[in-house]
Amino acid sequence: MLNVLPFPAIDPVLIEIGPFAIRWYALAYIVGILFGWWYAKRLVSQPRLWGASGAPIRPVDLDDFVMWATIGVIVGGRLGYVLFYNFDAFLAAPLTIFEVWHGGMSFHGGFLGTVIAMVLFAHRRAIPFLSLIDVIAPSATIGLCLGRIANFINGELWGRPSDMPWAMVFPNADGQPRHPSQLYEAALEGIVLFLVLRLLTHRQLRLQQPGYVAAVFAIGYGLARIISEFFREPDIQIGYFSGGLTMGMLLSLPMVLAGIGLLIYVRRRDARTA
Repeated sequence: MLNVLPFPAIDPVLIEIGPFAIRWYALAYIVGILFGWWYAKRLVSQPRLWGASGAPIRPVDLDDFVMWATIGVIVGGRLGYVLFYNFDAFLAAPLTIFEVWHGGMSFHGGFLGTVIAMVLFAHRRAIPFLSLIDVIAPSATIGLCLGRIANFINGELWGRPSDMPWAMVFPNADGQPRHPSQLYEAALEGIVLFLVLRLLTHRQLRLQQPGYVAAVFAIGYGLARIISEFFREPDIQIGYFSGGLTMGMLLSLPMVLAGIGLLIYVRRRDARTA
C-alpha cells in the first residue's frame, strides 16, 4: 500500500443552496457544450481553414444547432446507457430512465444522438453534412475530457486492480489499488484527440476535404476507448465477453471501422475530382 496514491476528496457537489445543487458532472456537460459551441464558431469564422470556396456553414447556423446538439447528447446518451449497459434494470422500473440525476450516460449513445441531430439539421438548413460533422467533432473533445474528469471526481468508472505507483483506492470500490482509468480516458479521448484534430484543421487544412476530420475523430476516439478499456473495470452488471472483450470495446470497434470506411471514401472522392 506504500505505492498507492490517496484519492483526492473532492465533493461531487460543487455548489449546494437548499434543495438546489450543481454537480461537477453537470458542469462538465454545460462547459463542454458551451466550449464546443464557441470552438465550432471559431472554426467556421476562419476563412484560411476553408480555402477559396469559404466555409459552407455560418456562425448563426451553429447558434441554432447548439440546442439540437444538446438534445442529441442527453437523449442519446441516456437511451444508449439503458440499451447497452442496464436494460434489465430499466425494464423492471421503466420510470427510472428519467432519473438522470442518478447518473448513467453512454458516450456511444450520445454520439449516435448527435449524429442524428446533425443529419436532420443539415437537411433542414441545406448544409453539407460532412462539413458539419467535421466542425462538431473537434469541438466535442473538450467535453469528453471534462466528462472523464467528472467521472474521476465522482469516484466512478474506476480502473482494474493495479500495482503501479499511481494506483488509487477508490472510496466506492473494494479497497484494492486500481488504475485511475478515468484520467487515462480524459487524456486520450480529450487532450490527445483534440491536438490531433487541431493539427488536421489548422496545419493540414483538412476542413477543405469534407469528411476527413470526422473520419479521423471516429478512428481516434474508437482506438483511444479500446486502449483505455484494457485498464478500466467493466460494468459489474455486464462483465467481460468472450476473449476478455468489454462492452466499451465492442461499441468502439464499429466507430473505428466506420471511420476507416469514411476515410477511404474521402480519398477516392478527392482523387476523382483532382
